[in-house]
Amino acid sequence: MHCSRKQIEQAQYYGKDMQEKIMYKKYGNRRLYDTKKSAYVTLSQVADMIKAGHEAEVIDAKTKEDVTAFILTQIILEEAKKKNALLPVPLLHLIIRYGENVLQEFFNKYLQQIIQNYLEFKKAFDEQFGKWLNMSTDYSEMAQKTLADLSPFHSFFNQFAKKPKEPEKK
Repeated sequence: MHCSRKQIEQAQYYGKDMQEKIMYKKYGNRRLYDTKKSAYVTLSQVADMIKAGHEAEVIDAKTKEDVTAFILTQIILEEAKKKNALLPVPLLHLIIRYGENVLQEFFNKYLQQIIQNYLEFKKAFDEQFGKWLNMSTDYSEMAQKTLADLSPFHSFFNQFAKKPKEPEKK
């Protein structure tokens, strides 16, 4: 995993235990307060801590309600806004259409496992690819073709892609 200098500094501040949960309090003015640093933080700073390997927990200061999922969703939406897309539009329509029923079960039971499996696959592939490079063998074209065909999301996202129109036969 590649970490930025800022992420490394933050990880050092919070200690070596990367699974340490960092507690934040959310105040009514939408500000987040880091209880360990005793300082206000931005969504971007919370995202950096998560990227560095930490877990975050956010509690509403007034109601004491756990609002972690809401804040993490807000971070994801901010990231998507920067890139102008996170998920394909047809998939977003499905989420809105069936969100409370079918898709909630899918997200709760399967999506996390799919992403974890993908990351493990990618890590194993990267390690194997590194070994091939160390053998002074160039498998780059073959690897790109294989990786494109083996992506676990390939068939899932292709169902939402628009199919190109075939030219009309005369």
